[in-house]
Amino acid sequence: MEFTRRETLAVGAAAALVAMLPKGAYAATTEEWIAEFTGGAEMADTGLDLTAPEIAENGNTVPIEVSADGASEILVLATGNPTPGVAKFAFGPLAASQYASTRIRLAGTQDVVAIAKLADGSFARASKTVKVTIGGCGG
Repeated sequence: MEFTRRETLAVGAAAALVAMLPKGAYAATTEEWIAEFTGGAEMADTGLDLTAPEIAENGNTVPIEVSADGASEILVLATGNPTPGVAKFAFGPLAASQYASTRIRLAGTQDVVAIAKLADGSFARASKTVKVTIGGCGG
């Protein structure tokens, strides 16, 4: 099998593009995202605080807050969204606190899951169900 110069360049460019995709770009489901982030490690139910409203009238802007003392990274997932990955926060050794606050988009009523990678290499998990009501009509 022989490759032309163009075919070789095309294959090389495609391989470079795939290698440059961010971590998590291959994952499709929430479980795959979690497995890729944790490497299959066990997760504790304590050590991570996730604050999200119980009811959000508008799924386009749902405020959340995550914090975990000693965390180096925190991954936030929305299990009901077509693409579960919402945000990944990285904290350096000079970070004053391991806290993040943002607004996320939710497709509907679903669980918001946060997973923190702690300084000792362990993982902590927290989740919260957010009921989304479009226009306050219930649902």
